Parts: sequence; C-alpha cells; structure tokens
Amino acid sequence: MTETLTTANPTFSRRKPGVLGGALIVAGSTVGAGMFSLPVVTSGMWFGWSLLLLLGVWFCMYSGGMYLLETNLCYRPSDSFDTLAGDTLGRTGRILNGLSVAFVLYILTYAYVSGGSSVVSHSLGMLTGIELNASFSALLFATVLGVFVVAGAGAVDRITTIMLGGMALTFLGFCHGLLSSADSQTLFPGLPMTETMPYIAGAIPFLMVSFGFQNCIPSLVKYFGKEPVALRRAAIIGTLITLMFYLVWQVSVLGNLERDAFPAVLAAGGNIGHLIGALEQSGVSLGLSLLLQLFSHLAVATSFIGVALGLFDYIADLFGFANDLRGRLITGLMTLAPPTVLAIVAPNGFLAAIGYAGICATVFALIVPVLMAAVCRSRGMNGGYRVPGGTPRMVLVLLFALVVLVCQLMNMAGWLPAFGS
Repeated sequence: MTETLTTANPTFSRRKPGVLGGALIVAGSTVGAGMFSLPVVTSGMWFGWSLLLLLGVWFCMYSGGMYLLETNLCYRPSDSFDTLAGDTLGRTGRILNGLSVAFVLYILTYAYVSGGSSVVSHSLGMLTGIELNASFSALLFATVLGVFVVAGAGAVDRITTIMLGGMALTFLGFCHGLLSSADSQTLFPGLPMTETMPYIAGAIPFLMVSFGFQNCIPSLVKYFGKEPVALRRAAIIGTLITLMFYLVWQVSVLGNLERDAFPAVLAAGGNIGHLIGALEQSGVSLGLSLLLQLFSHLAVATSFIGVALGLFDYIADLFGFANDLRGRLITGLMTLAPPTVLAIVAPNGFLAAIGYAGICATVFALIVPVLMAAVCRSRGMNGGYRVPGGTPRMVLVLLFALVVLVCQLMNMAGWLPAFGS
C-alpha cells in the first residue's frame, strides 16, 4: 500500500532543509550509549534471534514515529508533543504523557551517568593504574558534562558536533578491526532453539528503547515545516542508519566474544566498562581497545548531554524558571542532582535503568502516537500524510507495546529466565 502524501505547504518551500540532515538528527537521537546494552541483553538468544528481533522492533518503532508525524502535521509546526496530547487525549492523556516523558528522561540520564562513570573508571584503571571509585566517577562525569547542559543549546550544539564526528571515526576504526576478526561459527554456533528462545522476551524492552526517536519528531516538523515527503524520508533513512549501526555492532561484538563470556558481564551489572573489559580479555589489540574506549566515552557523553538537555528544557518550561544565570542553575540542579545521587548510590544500574525506561517509553513512543492519530482520523483532520496499513497496523503497534510492557513487568518480577544465572 502506498503512503498518502500531498503537496508541501508553500510557506516552507523557499529554502528546504536537507533530507540527509533530518535523517542524521533522527540517527543521532537514537545511536549512542544505549547500543552497548544490545550485545549484553541479546547474549542469551544470540545473534540469529537478535537479527530478527532488531528488524521487527525497528518496524514497530518506525511506525510509532510515523503516527506521531501524522498527528503533528495536523497542527501548527510549532506545536509540541504536550500540546498534541492535550488536544487529542484530554487532560488525563496530557498528564500521563508528560509523566512518562519526564520519567524516561530522568531514568536515561541516570543510565548514562552510570555508564559514563563505568567507562571513566575502566579507562583510568587501564591507562594509569588508578582505581577510581565508581561513585566519585559518577559525580565527576555528571559535573563536567553538566556544565554544557546548563550553558544551553548553543554550547551543546558545538560540543555534540565535535563528539559525533569523533564517534563516526572511532566507530569505523574499531568496527573495521572487529569485523575482520569476527568468526561466523561464533555468530552461528548451531545452538538448539530450546536453549536460546527463552531469553527473547527479556531483551525486547531494551531493543525498543534503543530505537526511540519519537522525541525529535516535533522538532523535525518545526525545522522542515509541513513537508510530509521530506519528513517521512528523513525518518526512514535515519532509522535505517540506526538499524545498520546496530547490526554492524552486533556482528562486531558477538563475532568476537564467545557466548560463555557474557554471564560474567551480566553478573557484574552489564555496564559499559564490563563489556569493554570482556572484549579486551578476548584478545583484541591495544589499538582497537583504545578506539573502542574512545568511542564509548564519546557515545555516553553525547547521549547524556542530549537527554539531559531535553530534561533541562522540560523542567524549565514546566516550572517557568527564568533563562538567567540563577534560573538556569536552579533548573540544572533539579535536572542533574536526582540522577547523579542515584548513580552514586547505585553505580551499576545501566542495564536496569534502560529496562525501566522501556515501560514509560512504551507510552509516549507507541501507545500515545497511535491513539492521537486515531483521534485525528475520527475528527477528519488531514495534515497531508496518513500512515498506510489502516487499523491492522495500528493494532499491531499497540500489541507490540503491550508485549513490551508485559515483558518488562515480568523482568522486574523475576519471572523471566536470566542468562547465566
């Protein structure tokens, strides 16, 4: 079925933003520190199942983003996610959506502080022999990078541009080395389905979070204007870039680390430093190890700054804090203090935090977009784009959301098998 697209609004046709630039915004909002969780959480089911699961999760998350785009195009380009939810789902829907967004931003900020402290401690220990306390590493990481968040979007834009360039170069460098040494028998060891299938359910929430790009859809609509063709292309290219990154990453790690090496990583908490340490013990060269560590520093720093800035702006808007030095310092304290304190108390909660984020991310990334699009269609609103597939596709996305919620709740209750335990 073809997707319904109409002519773009001429108001925005004088100088069109590039589709590639929009695609990079989408990819940049997804690819980051969260990718370090993928080999760890898929180690039980291993590479074959993880490949199929990545494709399925990509489709459902892309669909969720397109339902949000369909809704967003029915309103003014400047209208936010909060405005869309309030008008289509009422006050209750708006509050539920707002709470889910706030929780996800807070828990992911904590996850990236935890991950950042892990790689800082690991790198310092390897290069200097200094064993830095995990709690002190968390405080150091959050304080140094928090300066850029408080400084504002301009400072974040400059430092993020530099770090993304470094991420691309280091990713290509170490993946080239890891891919050349990847073993096909390690990737496809011929494990029986009865041994791998039980671990599929536990990985689904983590994969869902790794494809979350819905938060940038309103920004893209504001940037492009009502340009349905360009926006859809930017979204699909950006999410496919993300999918390609993840597939290369999975081959690079799972092709070099035996499945038996992962229970120890999981037992230690599954943090970024633990995975890097396992790769180093598998025999990768010092050069590749240094590239991998540099990439991990850049990835976790970029992810932290991006999520923390979104949380900073959300809090400033919610409480109406002034944009002066005092107001920004208060906002910065409310943004960074809770996740940093939690990272000091529980320094190895990287994997658990991403799993918890899956619960609320399901609400604003999948459930709310489908419901908003359904309301807009029932009102006869048409912004120039309609996601194909009709009701069956909507039902599929909602069923996927239900599966994610059930899987994560079962994870939290300890009802799903844990690999290596």
